[in-house]
Amino acid sequence: MLADVLGRAAGWGALGSGPRDSDRVALTFDDGPSPRTPELLAILAQHDARATFFVTAPAGKAHPDLLHTLLDSPHQTEAHGRWHRHALLLTPGQEWRQIRWHPRAGAAGPLLYRPPYGGHSPLTRVLARLAGRQIVLWDVEGRDWTAADAATLARQTLARVRPGSVVLLHDGPEVTPELLRLLLGGLAARGLQAVTLNELPAQHIGLRQGWRRVRASYGG
Repeated sequence: MLADVLGRAAGWGALGSGPRDSDRVALTFDDGPSPRTPELLAILAQHDARATFFVTAPAGKAHPDLLHTLLDSPHQTEAHGRWHRHALLLTPGQEWRQIRWHPRAGAAGPLLYRPPYGGHSPLTRVLARLAGRQIVLWDVEGRDWTAADAATLARQTLARVRPGSVVLLHDGPEVTPELLRLLLGGLAARGLQAVTLNELPAQHIGLRQGWRRVRASYGG
């Protein structure tokens, strides 16, 4: 549990938000690809926005054409794991395979990994380093996995967004496309542009920011 608190809640050493003096925000989508992916891509194109998609091996196998579409798009495609399981539910061998899998394996440049649920075991950071992966978290949740409507979620999310924020969304929920439309409209009204994590660019979470994340996670 301590590893999960330090790794997920504090996030020290992982990539988190970007520069706070920028006009950029990164929208990220976990769990895809899904039948919802084409709609999300169409909305992003309408707003001339880019995003980062963290895909899973089972979803890619179920929707290979959509995975290829993402890989060929102007968006950034990264790894969400071989399985969608919390790190504490994986054996060390399974977690090694989890972290090693990537839809762009062999590609040049750093490869990113977002652990399912942001979860960490005592081995997560060590294995990520050995595998040459950089762990990425977020600082704002869109909460599109809840039962709230799109307007409510958009209002709550935009209230927390700051320049440089990394927003967690999901590729799959029915509410997400409308939520995305509202978020992009709200960001534009504030002069903020949606870009990929590489374009943000995401920065490592330091000691002070990590303590702020812990306090926010536990209501402090």
